[in-house]
Amino acid sequence: MSGQTLISGRGLSLSFGRVTALRNVDVDVWPGEMLAIVGESGSGKTTLLNVLAGRVSPDRGIVQYRDPEDTLHDVHAMPAPTLRTLHRSDWGFVHQDPRQNLRMAVSAGGNVGERLMARGARHYGNIRAQALDWLAQVEIDASRIDDLPRTFSGGMLQRLQIARTLVTHPRLVFMDEPTGGLDVSVQARLLDLIRSLVARLNIAAVLVTHDIAVARLLAQRIAVMQRGEIVETGLTDQVLDDPRHPYTQLLVSSVLTT
Repeated sequence: MSGQTLISGRGLSLSFGRVTALRNVDVDVWPGEMLAIVGESGSGKTTLLNVLAGRVSPDRGIVQYRDPEDTLHDVHAMPAPTLRTLHRSDWGFVHQDPRQNLRMAVSAGGNVGERLMARGARHYGNIRAQALDWLAQVEIDASRIDDLPRTFSGGMLQRLQIARTLVTHPRLVFMDEPTGGLDVSVQARLLDLIRSLVARLNIAAVLVTHDIAVARLLAQRIAVMQRGEIVETGLTDQVLDDPRHPYTQLLVSSVLTT
């Protein structure tokens, strides 16, 4: 890991009416690492992901992103067009439901190519060649390049979303329950794919999951959330093998006893 963080949140607090979603949260992500944010439903983990990604503004606190020129930017002070450009270039977002990220009326190859075009690519042959390459990397047969996503299975849709997201080699990817809702066998295959691609491309990632086994497999570090607070954080194996906070102990023991 680099000595300087890629993205940091400090003092992040957010309430929805009387419900406290985040309470004075501090979080760091370093270049090339995957941080897993785990906790039960309603713990605030997805809210934290959306705040870090600039999709939801906190009531208090700051999120800072370090660009390739080593300049720090206040994510929530960015003009909307600048933030949109960042999401099309240096950042990516993988949703639990790939339909939120894919254009279902556009071919598989077109979905991958669109992100390249958003970065300025214009040569049709090169765009199609890169789309073919990325479909192969996510184990989608080349013969499906002109097929519409609605003809794909759930696992294929998620793999297509990953190809669309990673084709521009982003520095940072936000992942919200990327294997949620998939069959166990499909989930295992997808997890292996995510792990290999993220490692090979040296991408930093923030992963939200309720599944501790997924966090252990993918993430170098883990942050455990309860009622809007990070109650424990550290190296994944260290935290899960020797949890200190009672809530983390409860989460780990519930996995071991099910």
